[in-house]
Amino acid sequence: MIFVTTETLPDKKIIKTLGTVRGSTVRARNIGRDIFAGLKNIVGGEISEYTQLLADAREQALQRMLQDAEQLGANAVVNVRFTTSQVMQGAAEMLAYGTAVKTE
Repeated sequence: MIFVTTETLPDKKIIKTLGTVRGSTVRARNIGRDIFAGLKNIVGGEISEYTQLLADAREQALQRMLQDAEQLGANAVVNVRFTTSQVMQGAAEMLAYGTAVKTE
C-alpha cells in the first residue's frame, strides 16, 4: 500500500476518498531503559534505548493505520501524520493517521 505525507500521489489519480484511518499504540518506559538513560543523561549523547522505543511505536502505529485503510478497501493513504501524547506518567501514545483513498 502506498502512503504519503502529501495531499496527492504523483502519477496517480484519486478516484474516491474513503475517510480517515488511524492506528495507535501506547508504550511505557521500563526500569532497565531508565537506568541507562539516566547514565547517558549525565555524559550526554543520544539515548538510543528511547530512540528505539519510539521507532518501534511509530512502525506499529503505521502498520495499524495501513490495516485500517485495507479494511476500507483503500489502495493508498494520503496526508499521513504522526502525533504523540502522554497518557500517564512514563507512558505515551503514538498515533498515525491519514486519509484512505482509492486510486486508478
